[in-house]
Amino acid sequence: MKKPVTKDTEGNDSPSRQIDARIKELGDWRGATLARIRTIIKQADPDIVEEVKWKKPSNAMRGVPVWEHDGIICTGETYKTAVKMTFAKGAALDDPSGLFNASLEGNARRAIDFHEGDKINEKALKALIRAAVALNSSAAKQRKTKA
Repeated sequence: MKKPVTKDTEGNDSPSRQIDARIKELGDWRGATLARIRTIIKQADPDIVEEVKWKKPSNAMRGVPVWEHDGIICTGETYKTAVKMTFAKGAALDDPSGLFNASLEGNARRAIDFHEGDKINEKALKALIRAAVALNSSAAKQRKTKA
């Protein structure tokens, strides 16, 4: 059995530990919401990989939690009044439950803004995550056959 990675090659905390720290640091409904979203993502696709990207002064060098499978599936950004789950290729996904409620005007991304007290439609969210994984996997297979 593989041991979980706790440090990267430069001795920094693993992305999973960085996300754990961010959730703990938030310490309010946003942390609880981000933690719940993270659990749903992992339940929808146990093979998903957690990363932390885009560390910059505007986010206090904490970066943004990113979940990947054959490319970026979604990100989890936290703001004062919302937790935003942005799907990198959301515009290409069917959303029969109408979860997407933000970033609707673009050609690529779509997002879901969760606010304090919102209930998460876990079944619909898992379906959306699985659809995003299938889209990425299909694109990855096409790239391999062209190579």
